[in-house]
Amino acid sequence: MRASLLLLLPLLAACAKGPQADLQYIAEARSLAAEWALVNQQAAQGKLTDAYVTAMRTSLQQQANTAAKALTQPDSDYAREMRAIAAEPLDAAPDELRAHSDRLKTIEDQLESA
Repeated sequence: MRASLLLLLPLLAACAKGPQADLQYIAEARSLAAEWALVNQQAAQGKLTDAYVTAMRTSLQQQANTAAKALTQPDSDYAREMRAIAAEPLDAAPDELRAHSDRLKTIEDQLESA
């Protein structure tokens, strides 16, 4: 009986709604924005091949879009920030992408300490 209850805990956690359930997506989007900024910075410095840059930018933008669509709170501040990341042009300024990442980090920290 006790083992069956322990097996239900992950299932119940997966059913959770709200900001706590969205933390994983917030962290993912924050990381994606930071990585995208680095790719764009290094691309501007001529340190990466065009093929790599194109593939990475496209992948990062798609992943950001997927994370934004997975949220349980689509009208939240973090959801708007995540949609803004996904809407950035592929060659977005690294500073702009870092600013998105920093804002999500602040939100993430607040939710984790709540």
